[in-house]
Amino acid sequence: MAIEVKLDVMLAKRKMLLKELSEAVGISVVNLSILKKGKGKAIRFSTLNAICKALECQPSDILVFIPEDQKD
Repeated sequence: MAIEVKLDVMLAKRKMLLKELSEAVGISVVNLSILKKGKGKAIRFSTLNAICKALECQPSDILVFIPEDQKD
């Protein structure tokens, strides 16, 4: 099982650049890029809350559970 990060999808839907999100939530572009690429090991609820607020979305729009048998 794995958690897939769909931050790039939400950014595209909102027509927002990573830099704009970074400025809106007060998190560095580097850290957001790590999250966007799915390379992060964890995310704080406060960070997830800030991202969801800025993108006007739900956590499930950003984080998706993929069962092991359905992974690429």
